[in-house]
Amino acid sequence: MVYFITKRLFDLVFSVIGLLFFGLIILLLVIIASIDTKCQGVFLQKRIGHFGKTFTIFKIQTISKDGGISTFGKFLRKYKLDELPQLVNILLGQMSFVGPRPDVPGYYDALEGEARKILALKPGLFSWAAIKYYNEESLLKSQDNPQYYNDNIIFPDKVSMNLEYYYQRSMKEDFKILRASTKIIISSLLSL
Repeated sequence: MVYFITKRLFDLVFSVIGLLFFGLIILLLVIIASIDTKCQGVFLQKRIGHFGKTFTIFKIQTISKDGGISTFGKFLRKYKLDELPQLVNILLGQMSFVGPRPDVPGYYDALEGEARKILALKPGLFSWAAIKYYNEESLLKSQDNPQYYNDNIIFPDKVSMNLEYYYQRSMKEDFKILRASTKIIISSLLSL
């Protein structure tokens, strides 16, 4: 019980700080994305959340009207900047800083047996699986059959890693994930 209260307080405090700190940057990125994609700058999509309930995730638009990833969108995705608006999802309690990345319907909600325990976890921005598959998009592009590779290799591995987190979750574990994620993000941004 203490863990859940501490985790929620952490999420509340740091999502507010994050929005105050990154708010203008997010607004600027949304405006640029609107011009670049010729679409609304904020992308909204239904994802599977806590206990299998759907929620609307907020991202910066990276796909243009023709269905391809825009030039600016490639930059946003490479450095995960399109994920910044999810600070709002965290503030609203739909997500946490640490937890399994929320997926579209048909994946986590279709799990059976012990694997369904993952649905008891609030989805998050960061996880061990997200760190391992930081470059998932380029990994999938290199496959002959990306859908097959995702469904039969990557997703089962993510389920296994997220189930392990389910059993080991604690603030100490969360801070390990946050520290490792921060290192990757900083190293990625320094390579700009």
